Parts: sequence; C-alpha cells; structure tokens
Amino acid sequence: MTHRVTLIPGDGIGPEVVEAARRVLDATGVSFDWDRQDAGYEVWEREGDPLPERVLESIRQTRLALKGPTKTPLGGFRPVNMPLREEFDLYANIRPTKAYEGVPTRFPETDLVVVRMAREDMYAGIEYPAGDESTARLRELIRATRGAELPEDSGITIKALSASESKRVVRKAFEYAKEHGRRKVTIVHKANVIKHSDGLFLEAAREVAEREHPDFECDDRRVDSLCAELVTRPSEHDVLVMPLAYGDIVSDLTAGLSGGLGMAPGVNLGDEHAIFEAVHGTAPKHAGKNRANPLALVLCGAMLLRHVDEEQAAERVERAVADVVREGRHVTYDLKGSRDDPTAAGTSEVADAVIEAMSRAPIINAGLRP
Repeated sequence: MTHRVTLIPGDGIGPEVVEAARRVLDATGVSFDWDRQDAGYEVWEREGDPLPERVLESIRQTRLALKGPTKTPLGGFRPVNMPLREEFDLYANIRPTKAYEGVPTRFPETDLVVVRMAREDMYAGIEYPAGDESTARLRELIRATRGAELPEDSGITIKALSASESKRVVRKAFEYAKEHGRRKVTIVHKANVIKHSDGLFLEAAREVAEREHPDFECDDRRVDSLCAELVTRPSEHDVLVMPLAYGDIVSDLTAGLSGGLGMAPGVNLGDEHAIFEAVHGTAPKHAGKNRANPLALVLCGAMLLRHVDEEQAAERVERAVADVVREGRHVTYDLKGSRDDPTAAGTSEVADAVIEAMSRAPIINAGLRP
C-alpha cells in the first residue's frame, strides 16, 4: 500500500536533513505519497503565521508527518510544536537513544528511552511578563493567599500538571516498554519540593503502575538524582517517564551519553496522529552547507516505518545506519574523532551511504526500537 505522509522541511538545517531522510525512505521500496508543507519561522516571516491552516489540514488527512526542526526565537513567538500537539492531541513524546558502534562515547552501553509529556507543564505558555499589570495582580494574589512576597520585577511562569494527562503518558510508557521488550519503567519527578504538580504526577504514575501493571518492574527517581545516575551508570535505567520540561533536558542528556544529538530520533504521538521529529534543533550556522548529520531524522524514518507496520523496511534502515556509522568513512563531522576532520562527509553523502548499505543489509534488527 502507499502511505501518505505530510513532509515539513522546517527551518535551518531542516530542509537538508528532511530531504536526506525522504531519499532513504523512498529507497526502501515502500511506497510513499509525500505532501510537502512549509511551516516554521521562515513561513511566519513571509506569511505572518508559522503554522498555516493548510499544514494542519494536510496532517488531518495523512495522520502522519515527518518534520524537520523549526526555529524558536526569544520573544513573542510561540513554537510550532505546541499548537501541533494541541491540535492533534499528541500527548506523548518518545525519544529513544542508543549508543552505536563507531560513535565516540564514554557510555557504549547506553540504551534508553525517554517518554515525556508533550503538553502541559511550563511549556504550555501560561506566562506573565515582569512589569505587566496582570503580573502585578497575580503577585498580589500570591501574597494574599500564600504569604509570599515576589519582587516587583518578577516574571511568572505557571507549571500545571493534571492527573488525566499524567496517567495517559505513563500508560504510553508502560505500553511502549511491554511492546518493545524493555525491562523497567522509572517515574521521574521532583515531588519532594514541587508538591502540588510533580507530587500529583508521581501519585498518578504510581496509581497506573500499581493498578494496571503490578507485575512490571517500576521505580521512581528525583530528576536531579537521575541525572547523576545517568552519567555514572546509565545501564541501570531503561524507560524513563516524566513531565515535559524535565524530559526536554534529560533527553538531550541521554543523547549526549550515546554520542550526540545527531543520532537522537523522536516522535510526538497521540492515539490518532504521529509526527516524527529529531531531538536536535535548527543549527542555523550549518544551514545550507551540506554539513548537518541527517541520521537522527533517518532514524525517525525507521520509527515511522514501524508505526505503519513496515517492519522489514525499518530493520533495513536501522541496520544500514549501524553499518555506516560503524565503518566511519561516510559520516558527518560530529561523528568523527575530530570535528575538523577533512574526511567528514556531507549530509547528502551520508544519505547516499545509507542507501547503498541498505542494498546489501540483511534483515536483522539493529536494536533501535521506535
């Protein structure tokens, strides 16, 4: 069958890595009908809207998207990802990270999955700027009800977590763990200090674990303790589930353990729609230079293939990526021993190498689970 997918190039290096991933997916022999739709900061500059209705309509029709990174500048510009998550009820963000042979890392045993909330938390955009009249009223309310005096030059961001959203993402973490042969789920929080939001998240997560998955190993960690453990003994952890802001930080940390963001795929997932996007950003200084590592988005493509039940094609992509990285001849600068290595390959050359490796790759699971 032909799979219809919305293709969003994004900003910065996005168009280059998206094109590389598209070429690899087309080379699998799976039939795709790509609907290219532009979104992001550059679209906002041209049209005044970073996420035009035509993009949303395309995703409503396809229910799948492969998306490049989009720019999130400081100031009054709302990131594209949050309205996408709200529009399509994408409540879970799954970010697997695995150390590949050939990628320089001090932690070759790394094989972790971060499952984070994709909505709520401090990224929901409920903010009050310093000096604003509404901020002054909120400061007065806080003083009257909590007895806390905030300085007049305070900016305020609201952190809100609901039991219902917390339970949904924790259920998705357990579902993922069981479907992909993982051994443990760890609930990540700061409930010892942030009692009424993180405390609620921990309570909701424990309820799901105890009532719905009593026979599956589950524990919890404070986010600061977790970070210390990850950089000393990452093999003790497996699937990590947490609120959005912690997940943003921890997933970058786990990517660093495995060798960098250039190998870190991800998906924003709901019950009806899925948008696949790498963990890395737009890297504007490398844009248009055929220098960016496309493998994170290529691995997003493998996750997409598994999502649509194209298992053998996904295995071919994963195996080919593993082969290319292990050989180390056709990889970008960030996967070389020195970032100034003159033999570093360009974005398009890496895609060529993966496509060539696919043509000779046996159907063997390379170990990266979507």
